[in-house]
Amino acid sequence: MYVCICNGVTDHQIREAAHSGVVSVSELTMRTGCGATCGSCLDMAADLLAKARATHDLPLPVLDLAQVA
Repeated sequence: MYVCICNGVTDHQIREAAHSGVVSVSELTMRTGCGATCGSCLDMAADLLAKARATHDLPLPVLDLAQVA
């Protein structure tokens, strides 16, 4: 779905940006243009970015165990 109509940025592009290391809305704007025109999409973009980062940053305790052995 389109999140930023002004600049044609989709939810998929926001998730991709999060997975490639984008951590802030200002960085998302610089990389995708999301929110750079009217700004009405910034709340939704911030929510999507936070959810994508939370999913991406899930701890994997199995990896910690593998490193100990």
